[in-house]
Amino acid sequence: MVENLQTQTPELNDIHSNDEYIIEMRNITKVFPGVKANDNVSLTLRKGEIHALLGENGAGKSTLMSILFGLYQPDEGAIYKNGEKVSINNPNDANDLGIGMTHQHFKLVDIFTVLDNIILGDEPIKHGVVDRKAARERLINISKQYGLNVDPDALVENISVGMQQRTEILKMLYRENEILIFDEPTAVLTPQEIDDLMIIMKGLAEEGKSILFITHKLNEIMKVADRVTVLRKGQYIGTVNVSDTSINKLSKMMVGRDVDLTIKKAEPKLGEVVLQIENLVIKNIYTKKNVVDDVSLEVREGEIVCVAGIEGNGQSELALAINGLIKADGGKIYLNGEDVTKKSIRHRNDHGLAHVPEDRHKYGLILDLPLRYNLALKQMHTPEFKKYGFIRELNITNYADELIDKFDIRAGQGAETNTRSMSGGNQQKAIIAREASTQTNVLLAVQLVRGLDVGAIEYIHKELVRQRDLGKAILMISLELDEVMEMSDRILVMYEGKIVASLDPKTTTVEEIGVYMAGGHLAKNDTNPLEINTNEELSQ
Repeated sequence: MVENLQTQTPELNDIHSNDEYIIEMRNITKVFPGVKANDNVSLTLRKGEIHALLGENGAGKSTLMSILFGLYQPDEGAIYKNGEKVSINNPNDANDLGIGMTHQHFKLVDIFTVLDNIILGDEPIKHGVVDRKAARERLINISKQYGLNVDPDALVENISVGMQQRTEILKMLYRENEILIFDEPTAVLTPQEIDDLMIIMKGLAEEGKSILFITHKLNEIMKVADRVTVLRKGQYIGTVNVSDTSINKLSKMMVGRDVDLTIKKAEPKLGEVVLQIENLVIKNIYTKKNVVDDVSLEVREGEIVCVAGIEGNGQSELALAINGLIKADGGKIYLNGEDVTKKSIRHRNDHGLAHVPEDRHKYGLILDLPLRYNLALKQMHTPEFKKYGFIRELNITNYADELIDKFDIRAGQGAETNTRSMSGGNQQKAIIAREASTQTNVLLAVQLVRGLDVGAIEYIHKELVRQRDLGKAILMISLELDEVMEMSDRILVMYEGKIVASLDPKTTTVEEIGVYMAGGHLAKNDTNPLEINTNEELSQ
């Protein structure tokens, strides 16, 4: 039985000093208001291994790693390095012990350059001033060595999410840490970048570095990890060798039940065109280059259309323009037959559009408000939640309680929980709950399941199919090719700001989509820009 796994790993219950382990976390307990994030959890890390930490959103994985990195202090328990007890009061202590961490929510200064962020706190000094030339050369060498190329002089606020992730990883490699904590490192990477990162992680382990790897993606664990420890609701469930387990077994350990990730959906019943984009153009505000270049598409009631593409090819700007967060430089956007190109965000929301944004912190939530306000945010101006200029607090709380229960949002203090204190996955659930529960017929979903565990993914995918079957038009933007293949009724591929392919998921393959995403299937026939080239043409 899964629940008995703890008794099968005696080293976690009665750990003695052991040179085999570079890190031992013994009986760690951490309590926040209303929730016990870690409940007597123990974890060991061997020298030169990749150890995955698996669990649902809110299971306590990031909290446990934050304790190891010195961001939190445990209420009970102790940490040992190479058999000796250590005190980690802050991240500087962790770095002094050779422990580095890349964070799921980036710890970067937006107005600093990539270089300044990476060397911050570890600046090389020459003649009393920062030796930026030496730091820059070292960074370039490290980035080339690990295939993590970045522009050292770019401001963080101007680079993509993927580039910010690379900056986080390079921060850790720059400090030559021997214990590397990766907190959901692949959540913002493309399939190709994920494969590259897996190779990098294996190479680091072979060099003798020890890696703790937090992820929700079971296939990544099976591909790269040596052992995996599973947490559930703050408690230790078990540690197993990856070679002795399977995705199904890990899923059951994580959520306590069998998980069905297969998508069962009937043929779409298509209705009217309710979202239409005509010749949309969006220019980069700095280079004036078209990042969305003459894009046209339409989505009908009762279908899921997915836009696939490597990050940075215009998908994010397309989504922001549809929602009204940025202005279009050309073209038209029609919502339920109305030209909304120059309409406000509120107008679009009130006339049928719901939006799950790519960046939940920047565009999806007001982090320092209670959860109940965030769940009712889009409807605060309606009579249900406001009367005679006063907020109807009881109605908001009751509404929030319903959504928390329906969408299984883990919040220690219920509707009153401070949204910033919630795990990333539960923050995402809150946005999805809010957007899917409004009276809308068009849902724009960008990176819908980024950072979510298998249980949440199972629920949300089924909910999305249910919304489709209720007649909603859904435009998804996703980097997850498995999700694209499973969920889509039609697939559009973007490359360098253009739609370069319209594909049927029943007849295409992941490999074919990948070729389009890399710009490899561009047609020579000008009369049909989406025509697929022959193998002979591709080989030329």
